[in-house]
Amino acid sequence: IVVEDGSNWSMGQRQLFCLGRALLRRCRILVLDEATASIDNATDAILQKTIRTEFKYCTVITVAHRIPTVMDCDMVLAMSDGRVVEYDKPIKLMETEGSLFRNLVNEYWSYTSNGNI
Repeated sequence: IVVEDGSNWSMGQRQLFCLGRALLRRCRILVLDEATASIDNATDAILQKTIRTEFKYCTVITVAHRIPTVMDCDMVLAMSDGRVVEYDKPIKLMETEGSLFRNLVNEYWSYTSNGNI
C-alpha cells in the first residue's frame, strides 16, 4: 500500500519510482538532482548504465557529488561557492593541471582506495 506522497517509502524507493516514471514518459530532457544519492553504489552503477542507455538521445543534466556518476558524461561543469569554475569534457579537465574537477577526482579515488567508502 502506498500512502499519499509515498511517505511510507524510503527516499531510495521514491527516487527509483521517479526514474521509472521518466523512463516511461520518454522525456527529451532529463534533469537529475542527486537522483541516486539515497541508493547504494552498486544500484547507482546499474542506474547510471540504464540512464546512459535509455536516455542516450536525450539531453541529461545531472547534479551529482559521486564522481563515477559524471565520468562518462559529455561535458562537466564544476562549481565552487555557487560559481562556475570550469566547463569542458571530463577527460580534458582530468588532463588540466590545477583543475578543480581533476582535484575532486583524485581526492575521490584516494578516499575510496583507502577503504573509506
